[in-house]
Amino acid sequence: MTLTSFGPANLIKRSPETHPLTWRLRDDAEPVWLDEYQAKNGYAAARKAFADMAQDDIVQTVKDAGLKGRGGAGFPTGVKWGLMPKDESINIRYLLCNADEMEPNTWKDRMLMEQLPHLLIEGMLISARALKTYRGYIFLRGEYTTAAKHLNRAVEEAKAAGLLGKNILGSGFDFELFVHTGAGRYICGEETALINSLEGRRANPRSKPPFPAAVGVWGKPTCVNNVETLCNVPAIIADGVDWYKSLAREGSEDMGTKLMGFSGKVKNPGLWELPFGVTARELFEDYAGGMRDGYTLKAWQPGGAGTGFLLPEHLDAQMYAGGIGKVGTRMGTGLAMAVDNTVNMVSLLRNMEQFFARESCGFCTPCRDGLPWSVKLLMAIEKGEGQPGDIETLLGLVGFLGPGKTFCAHAPGAVEPLGSAIKYFRSEFEAGIAPVSAAVPPLARPIVVGA
Repeated sequence: MTLTSFGPANLIKRSPETHPLTWRLRDDAEPVWLDEYQAKNGYAAARKAFADMAQDDIVQTVKDAGLKGRGGAGFPTGVKWGLMPKDESINIRYLLCNADEMEPNTWKDRMLMEQLPHLLIEGMLISARALKTYRGYIFLRGEYTTAAKHLNRAVEEAKAAGLLGKNILGSGFDFELFVHTGAGRYICGEETALINSLEGRRANPRSKPPFPAAVGVWGKPTCVNNVETLCNVPAIIADGVDWYKSLAREGSEDMGTKLMGFSGKVKNPGLWELPFGVTARELFEDYAGGMRDGYTLKAWQPGGAGTGFLLPEHLDAQMYAGGIGKVGTRMGTGLAMAVDNTVNMVSLLRNMEQFFARESCGFCTPCRDGLPWSVKLLMAIEKGEGQPGDIETLLGLVGFLGPGKTFCAHAPGAVEPLGSAIKYFRSEFEAGIAPVSAAVPPLARPIVVGA
């Protein structure tokens, strides 16, 4: 799979007017360093924000544009920014970029950081100006070594050019930016677990309230935004609210464009910047090219392993939060996965739940004990040793670990694909239930939680 596959040339031509995130990309996939980035209008938005806009006006512009978080939750960015305290006496504030990106089947932030590191830095610089934050951290997934190398070089270039550090652009505003590599835990994608990890603590989610905007890293007001979210900010500031809203397709309630993709046994797996509201069928057939010869589409996930499975008949759904919500799941990260006809759903779910069980921080009981329990049951069913009632137990776990039942959203995301797989492919789970004559009485079948 290539990180520079942006669709057939006859379908799209990247331009500043239609592809604010990707138009600067090089055809050879090499990074766009400072000189080239500035030659392509880079940092013009930052100069405009510093010279012509009050800090509150930047926040209002982002809010009016309807920018929402691109990490999966989709919370309105301007609203989140507005939660930061107005008290000018609080002179220590932090801006954190969530670059942990450990959602399976998702690699969009990696492409931006490896090939357009200055776009992220410019987005953070404008955001820092708006939020009055004097220091920023890019919390980067530890395995992204190339991204770390490119970001660190870009930070040094920006410092040398006076775009980071003291008295930026002669404004009297100071902003330092650091790249911090994590130790490799999925839970760090949750913003308060990320904060704990940055402080050197165990990566457990924190109780909210207080929210990070009030009490964040080292007890100070903190704003956490995703990589792709921050990369949208320069274009909004440079070209305005009306233009940004016009990018989305008719019917979409989400504004702008989104990095979307398809993985699996499709002919052209890849990543594309597309307007919100494009249909999943267009993404699958026109950009990903449909299934490879000899394979048929059995199911698909719209945005990472933590989203529910959908069927081929759901491909006409529009790719935005509400459009995918209408067919029963979440858009998530927007990078879809095709499941082909050769895949056994029980084995696929066992693999997924093993990942989620391993990545649980272990803080709350339903997640810590419930996910390993689901793995035990799925392993038995996969081997044809499932017992009567196991499927009902799995569905019970889906309910017990659902939204509002656990300390954070890790467990609800983990069981969403499990519930949908049983809903649409129950017969495959039933095939793994042993005949009644071979069944072991329930009390004789201990479940070793955590084993």
